Amino acid sequence: MRGPDTPSAGPREGAGIAGLSLPYQVVAALALSVFGLLACGQLAMVFLHVAPSNTLTKQHGEAFDDWIYPEFEQNWKLFAPNPLQQNVAVEARADVEGADGRRTTRWVNLSREDGEAIRGSLLPSHVHQNELRRAWDFYTGSHTEENRPNGLRGELSERYMRRIVMLRLSQQGYGGSIERIQIRSAVTAVGAPAWSDEKISTEPVYRALPWWNVTDDDLPEGSGQGQASVGTEGAE
Repeated sequence: MRGPDTPSAGPREGAGIAGLSLPYQVVAALALSVFGLLACGQLAMVFLHVAPSNTLTKQHGEAFDDWIYPEFEQNWKLFAPNPLQQNVAVEARADVEGADGRRTTRWVNLSREDGEAIRGSLLPSHVHQNELRRAWDFYTGSHTEENRPNGLRGELSERYMRRIVMLRLSQQGYGGSIERIQIRSAVTAVGAPAWSDEKISTEPVYRALPWWNVTDDDLPEGSGQGQASVGTEGAE
């Protein structure tokens, strides 16, 4: 019978692995060995992945890449992101046919409207944050500087931009049917901080797209706009 001062057969506090029974010591030692080997293997794989070309990478480079991607991909922007250097605003205007004839509206800064919609909001809309910005990136990435599509994605991105812009402009209350739309970007460099001597022009640089005739496929549901013509015209 055990007395009050008799030590128990269980593990002793503060004794570490040595305080475990022999079977538990074996299990703990095996687990530590496995974790140690995995850690050494991970370090070796990362080192060989980022190392300059050598005999091992030439022979087994594909195996190193398979281990690294996509879970352990090296992305230095995570640690040193590139600061914002330009502000890109997407603007649009329209030719409107109304009771008093045809007129061209002023440029509407759609990006500014999105910014005002999310400023101060605790739960900003994903649409206001990303829809227009991603659509413009999609368009510019699938078109040349001369606004010619460089593949099937070019046509898709153009239709996407048309629908977004028509959805926004149809809410402006122009009092007539929108016959044509034109889109442009205004790229403004971020100014240098007050303590810097760097001289940076903050004048906007514009990229205007051609006028697009509005088609029925461009119209948002419930707009009430009648039949539209088909085709595109060159930029003015």
